[in-house]
Amino acid sequence: MGIPFRNPEPMTADEFFAFTATRPDDEKWELIDGEPIMNASSSFLHQTIASNLIGELRQRRGKQSPWVVIPGMGVRVSETRVPVPDVIVRPNKVIVGSECDDMIVAFEVLSPSTADRDLRWKRKTYSALPTLRHYVIVAQDRIEVLSYNRSTDFAEERLEDSTLELELSSIGVSLPLSDIYADTGF
Repeated sequence: MGIPFRNPEPMTADEFFAFTATRPDDEKWELIDGEPIMNASSSFLHQTIASNLIGELRQRRGKQSPWVVIPGMGVRVSETRVPVPDVIVRPNKVIVGSECDDMIVAFEVLSPSTADRDLRWKRKTYSALPTLRHYVIVAQDRIEVLSYNRSTDFAEERLEDSTLELELSSIGVSLPLSDIYADTGF
């Protein structure tokens, strides 16, 4: 058996989308600095929190809202960076394909396997996207939400009490942490 050839050049976003089009729909891939990375399956708590976020945001969204909330869509940040946030809020415009470049809010539910990437790489990468107003990280092992807002130059705000609310001023929504963590046992 020979050693497989590995292209020394980073994969581009177009190459990445051509690659992921050949993969099963249940695989979640991201392009991290030109390298395709497959994420592990999400835990029950991870999925519950992501579902809660989507449900609560949809409930607060008006019929003529200028934004929409969706799960797991690739966000083209550059030609070698296409992360896939757990939940995004983006303008209410129909797009064709599996990517956007105009998210307003990005949510990541923190997982042990992606914690460092979510806390460091994604925070820096997402903040470079001009349309992003809020980046929110939600812990899945306790009530803890980190919120980064462009209006405060992405300074960290830490929320650790179920009676507090996450303010998303750019879309005019407040989410009680008790709603985000509903059905998790916290």
